[in-house]
Amino acid sequence: MPPSNTAAWITAEKANPLELKPAPYVQPAANQIVIKNLAVALNLVDWSRQDLGASLFGWTKYPAIFGSDVSGTVEKVGSSVTRLKLGDRVVAHADETTNNDPSQGAFQNYVVVDSHMASRIPDSLSYESASVIPLCVSTAACALFQKDTLALQFPSSPPKPPTGKTLLVWSGASGVGSNAIQLATAAGYEVVTTCSPKNNDFVKSIGATLAFDYNSPTIVFDLISALKDKTMAGGFAVGNGSPTPVIEIISKLNGTKFVASANPNIGSPPPDDIGFKFVFGTSLRENEVGPAIYENFLTKALADGTFLAKPDADVVGHGLSDIQKGLDILKKGVSAKKIVISLA
Repeated sequence: MPPSNTAAWITAEKANPLELKPAPYVQPAANQIVIKNLAVALNLVDWSRQDLGASLFGWTKYPAIFGSDVSGTVEKVGSSVTRLKLGDRVVAHADETTNNDPSQGAFQNYVVVDSHMASRIPDSLSYESASVIPLCVSTAACALFQKDTLALQFPSSPPKPPTGKTLLVWSGASGVGSNAIQLATAAGYEVVTTCSPKNNDFVKSIGATLAFDYNSPTIVFDLISALKDKTMAGGFAVGNGSPTPVIEIISKLNGTKFVASANPNIGSPPPDDIGFKFVFGTSLRENEVGPAIYENFLTKALADGTFLAKPDADVVGHGLSDIQKGLDILKKGVSAKKIVISLA
């Protein structure tokens, strides 16, 4: 007899609040696992989908179960899964957005995920802290490592030897930015970033060598001056308004003239000699980057302490009923932290 399942459903487009209702307990396919969910982290895309409805993801079918970031224990494994076993403590990227499958939405007690999108976590890492990782690390990995974006070499633990190349990450204290810094340094790249001055120590503590105030009126000039003698591995634009300055900076420097962006609002088209691509953090599920990060890197790096669960978790509620509260808090804006709901 399978366990009973409950989810925080969005019952119709733009429905608010989410509603707690029963959900099917879905058996895993051969290459999937079922996770007993013990913590979920919330992302900008979650409240944006609720507020904007079809104008954001027009393909969403309702009722739906949103959410990407899960951490918990393995409840069941598919017939082809050998890397993970029952009871393993894991963090995973749930992805209902790709195929409108409610069983793969994070906001429920039992969630189905592809096994290659899950990593074991050490006993020293709480479920709440681990839950901040998935969508942020996936988005950063899509930008840094996919063949159609920056195509950097993969990370390792311990980190790869220095490549002699420098990556510019705009908004390094953000969730995506802080994961990008750690991934790039683990792959052997120097990272220069931007952030608010209050976050300078934080971004340097996770690997950035230099940090600049993105609100400075001279930020573009300052970065071009600081990087003029570097060989660039490209740029990663994170945050509102970031593609325009990152494109301008990379266009003036030596090395790879490509900008990956987590923001679709590019503004003016880039110059002809600058490559540009918007990344969405689910495409690695379908290529070699997903296994490279979740199977080959994260488990060891988290155990070694060479990769940290950042930004820090801010636990604002307990239970599925508090997810709407968390979304409302996140909508007001947070800095250098991630909103988490404990389900333990």
